Amino acid sequence: MKDSMIRGADIVVRSLIAENAEIIFGYPGGAIMPVYDALHDYHEELRHVLTRHEQGAIHAAQGYARVSGKVGVCLATSGPGATNLITGMADAQIDSTPLVCITGQVASHLLGTDAFQETDVVGISMPATKWNIQVRRVEDIAPAIAKGFYIARSGRPGPVLIDITKDAQQDFGHFNYQPCLGFRSYKTHIPVEKTAIQEASFLINMAKRPYVLFGQGVVLGKAEEELKAFLEKSGIPAACTLLGSGALSEDHPNYVGKLGMHGNYAPNLLTNQCDVLIAVGMRFDDRVTGDLKRYAKQAKVIHLELDPAEINKNVKCEVAVLGSCKDSLALLTAAVRENSYPQWMAKFKELADQERATVIEPDLTPTKPGLTMGEVIHRINKYKADDAVLVTDVGQHQMISWRYFNFKKSRTQVTSGGLGTMGFALPAALGAQMYDFSRQVVCVVGDGGIQMTIQELGTIMQTKAPVKIVLLNNNFLGMVRQWQQMFFDKRYSFTELDNPDFIKIAEAYNIQAQKVTERGDLQEAIEDMLIHDGPYFLEVVVEKEDNVFPMIATGCSVEEVRLS
Repeated sequence: MKDSMIRGADIVVRSLIAENAEIIFGYPGGAIMPVYDALHDYHEELRHVLTRHEQGAIHAAQGYARVSGKVGVCLATSGPGATNLITGMADAQIDSTPLVCITGQVASHLLGTDAFQETDVVGISMPATKWNIQVRRVEDIAPAIAKGFYIARSGRPGPVLIDITKDAQQDFGHFNYQPCLGFRSYKTHIPVEKTAIQEASFLINMAKRPYVLFGQGVVLGKAEEELKAFLEKSGIPAACTLLGSGALSEDHPNYVGKLGMHGNYAPNLLTNQCDVLIAVGMRFDDRVTGDLKRYAKQAKVIHLELDPAEINKNVKCEVAVLGSCKDSLALLTAAVRENSYPQWMAKFKELADQERATVIEPDLTPTKPGLTMGEVIHRINKYKADDAVLVTDVGQHQMISWRYFNFKKSRTQVTSGGLGTMGFALPAALGAQMYDFSRQVVCVVGDGGIQMTIQELGTIMQTKAPVKIVLLNNNFLGMVRQWQQMFFDKRYSFTELDNPDFIKIAEAYNIQAQKVTERGDLQEAIEDMLIHDGPYFLEVVVEKEDNVFPMIATGCSVEEVRLS
């Protein structure tokens, strides 16, 4: 009987292969050792990347998932290995990133005994996952993995945790993989209601100053072409959220900029002047809305959204169009009239010109001695490929990179949008690069964030992933310092950093490195970096006390956006 059976650990690996997983990121340990032993037999079918920390593993899986559109997979042991995944799970949950996280657990007879490296990761991860389960029997492993992949990738994507006891991994069972195609009480497809389309198209056709805000839902719904067709027929100006960047080329004539705390001047200010606001695949988070009591009160709001929980959560809407925006945008395009709004568009241009003169030109072509973050990104734009991927950490460099990186393609930005996880960028860039070695992946990171996961330089060294790392070093936790300057009387409390020699660290990992402190050396250094065959570390020393503008201070309205 046992001859036709295989170990639970082999069932784990063969289930991942059956789900077309190509690569997993992980770190071994006691309770997951049977799975690692099984991986030794399948290394030609399923690649494993050994990160230097479990947090690195899950962020790498996030980077892989965000760029590829596939489910990212990570693997860790019980106890600290499992809890080290929690930040990544919470990050993936709020940013709707499909992940399957598999953790080992102590043997089932030891559960609840405070055994070595036992922790209740199912309980801990409950609010940070879309679904989780503990598997204690070998026959339940394959069904749990099938269900996990289905839940992670379907509907609004998110992270899933499958915690497998060690005895289940070691026991023998039959392998007959059945992909999950659905189950009771979980609906992934919501048909778009015709009445909602009729109501929405009526409001749009009557509008004098309509305005589209689009978010990551367009990317997740693969609705980029539908968005473009809708905008080109309706003639409506459109702005994006942080995670919506790339869903529409920034060269498109209807594109008017970025929303939010450090977005563009016109898109924020004119939110409170439009008469119909059409939100597509976005959730009205506080960084976009500012003070909700003073947000778009003059406008009739139409919300195209897949997740019913997002409807009327933060902003009340006149018309809710539930369903995939790929479907709803196509139906709406058919229902609206061809139109154009030259006077309305001219307002965006007038305000954009103000921002360009006050903020953008000084950022991109500064005349002051110190280097700015903006001019670094401006130079990268000159030499990057159209499909280059920008991966950022969290802070000033994140906002500056987002503002000035020229996004032309979908799935070209990877950042921690909702959770704001410092330490995200380096491992996420590794994961994005592992999906496609031929694609440019530019990791822009600050001197604070890189030191949270700097050990992943070791993973980059081992995999030879050709990530281009750009460290914008201002020797400060820059965004916190900016807030201390603006709102705490310049009391710089524990934000200045004495940093190590980053070049020596990169070279210790056998990564070619260069440091730039003078403007005259910047262009050649960026050219050298982008043509280099392999990973590259470029440190640029920028002004210590530069600030990011425009800015909407916490608690302020979008119409209180500041240019200085």
